[in-house]
Amino acid sequence: MADCTHDCSTCSGSCASRDKSSFIKPLHEGARVKKTIAVASGKGGVGKSLVTSLLAVRAMARGYRTAILDADITGPSIPRAFGTTLRATGDEGVIYPVRTKDGLQLMSMNALLEHDDDPVVWRGTLIAGAAVQFWTDVLWEDVDIMFLDMPPGTGDVPLSVFQSIPLSGIIVVTTPQDLVEMIVKKAVNMAKMMNVPVLGLVENMSYFVCSDCGKRHEIFGRSKAEELAGEYSIPAVARLPIDAGIARLADEGRIMQADTDALAEVFLAVERARGIGDYSGKN
Repeated sequence: MADCTHDCSTCSGSCASRDKSSFIKPLHEGARVKKTIAVASGKGGVGKSLVTSLLAVRAMARGYRTAILDADITGPSIPRAFGTTLRATGDEGVIYPVRTKDGLQLMSMNALLEHDDDPVVWRGTLIAGAAVQFWTDVLWEDVDIMFLDMPPGTGDVPLSVFQSIPLSGIIVVTTPQDLVEMIVKKAVNMAKMMNVPVLGLVENMSYFVCSDCGKRHEIFGRSKAEELAGEYSIPAVARLPIDAGIARLADEGRIMQADTDALAEVFLAVERARGIGDYSGKN
């Protein structure tokens, strides 16, 4: 319909937009992924890549075969956090994911660029298409849990990913500033429109613990994580501190050494989330 708002909750019409499965793209032949978790936010700079990395670290520590699809095409940072500069390879229409020394499978735009600091100067439709191709054209091997590091906002890439990739759920990342409610609301409402459950809320940079006195300081204001989770019926909450040690591990490519206990409740929600069904590639 010409006047479609893409909000099916306000429409009584019958069209393909109501059936999300009509847009789902298949995996490459031979690929297999059991569960997909998107890490998203309504704005940038809140630490989605850090949360994605820490969740992947926790998954691997618990014996899950883990992958990260870095859907932040213009600002990829996942390879550096895991200390890999390997480039993806491929042949005859298939791309092989990069594997870190710890066994993580990942695909990121930086794994395709000649130099890490080469900019990706593309329009939105091309960027969105590349993110979806990381799902359809990569030979993901027997992945138990795939985390998708999403770009900020609710534009072309998040919309294409939510429509094209079957998601088990999303984790919303935010910070404690006053505009946090708007950020959470945008992400939650988009997930609701796309019929994807919100599994958890992670409040990053929630507080700082003084190394001298041990006192906890809420530098960016009082935490709103618990009350927001209650308001939007989000089942799991985590508060991550401002921690120079974790930042240093990420910068040095040693994120696998990070302590992930603060994400225990959220990761439990990930474990309990339903799988995506049979979206493995045809054999």
